[in-house]
Amino acid sequence: MTTTQIEMPMEVSAELIAQLESSDTFCPPEPKNITETGLSIQFIEALLFRHLAMIGGNSGRRLAASVCLPLRLVAPILESMRNRKLLTHAGVAPLNDYNYMLTEAGNEQARGHLRQSAYVGPAPVPLAEYVLSVEAQSIADEAPTRKTLLEACRNISVETKIFDMLGPALNSCAGMFLYGAPGNGKSTLARCVTSCFGQSIWIPHAIIDNGEIIKFYDTQFHKAVPEEEEGLIRATTIDRRWIRVERPTVVVGGELTLDNLELRYNRDRNVNEAPLQLKSNCGCLLIDDFGRQRIAPGELLNRWIVPLETRQDYLTLPSGRKIQVPFQQLIIFSTNLEPEDLVDEAFLRRIPYKIQMTDPSDEEFHHLFRLYCAKFGCEYRKDVVNFLLEKHYRQPGRAKRRCHARDLLMQVRNYCRYHGHELELRPEYLDAVVQTYFAMVLKTK
Repeated sequence: MTTTQIEMPMEVSAELIAQLESSDTFCPPEPKNITETGLSIQFIEALLFRHLAMIGGNSGRRLAASVCLPLRLVAPILESMRNRKLLTHAGVAPLNDYNYMLTEAGNEQARGHLRQSAYVGPAPVPLAEYVLSVEAQSIADEAPTRKTLLEACRNISVETKIFDMLGPALNSCAGMFLYGAPGNGKSTLARCVTSCFGQSIWIPHAIIDNGEIIKFYDTQFHKAVPEEEEGLIRATTIDRRWIRVERPTVVVGGELTLDNLELRYNRDRNVNEAPLQLKSNCGCLLIDDFGRQRIAPGELLNRWIVPLETRQDYLTLPSGRKIQVPFQQLIIFSTNLEPEDLVDEAFLRRIPYKIQMTDPSDEEFHHLFRLYCAKFGCEYRKDVVNFLLEKHYRQPGRAKRRCHARDLLMQVRNYCRYHGHELELRPEYLDAVVQTYFAMVLKTK
């Protein structure tokens, strides 16, 4: 039976510590030697073997780019492999470089390395360096002001009283419930608030701890910052094992299971995939439609009671070892249900902010129509919106939702296209689309 133990991260490179001490901004410096990579020569050699086995012969420069390490560190390893007759020169490459190809003996070693692990990608970053990067880029160090929040939400409509509750919640970074009827912009608001905490962060492609690899960078949740937008940072020497991304907003809904919150181990590749909460560090984790998951709310929340208190999480590696990782993100539970109907009082204390997204007022409803009329290229008409409010909301006793302006205008546009009309906000057009929209998605009170 494997003994479970908690492993502390390995030592952080002196170069990274010096960089952080000399600057308020985290930017991973390029390693000057193998020691500063936190990796062994044997590990890098095995990674090069796998790259050559998967992609065939290539130049030293391209191989170094594939593993995201400087050529000056990779070239001596390639030459050592060649001296041991595991590689051969397959020709001269530009810029005083060579093309390398596996020999028969090299292919045999490559197959052995692939049996141990099929990971082929950028060289991983030691866990300790990732932990340090989260501390340096944590949203807890940010202090969003009202002006920052207004800028983040400039493209949506949010009532003043919501701002007054949302601002302190963001500054606490303690998590919150956004609750209220569907269609009132809970998910949209949650996506907007991430930008209050700065524009971008650095994350590793992969993490390593005691030889076990965790794939981290995920294009589903991490949006890379284009090189032309990086300005002077590109002019400095950075560690290419890291990638600059927009602060992440990880959104999960009814498909969420407890397995998504643990390391997912791929036996065929002998590689782990980071869980959702790890990928959301330094950003926002939105649990959308909370209470509709296939697991009970209590099970999900019990998994996070300790991390919410300590801001640290524990993950179990395939070997049985436990590693301590940061739990540093803003968690937002978006639900159509009352929070007290989902969880007990003990958990509600750990999510101190509960913000209700109420239905829009008539004034805000008009404002929403103005916004979307401008977006759709349609003239806003106050009298037509008043007609809509009277006939299709007040008379039938129908509740207004923030999504209605967008949805109804979209249907008006489709109606006009079909009939060959110019897009206009007219009472007869709204009468036509209301029949198909409300009859399908909403009931009157």
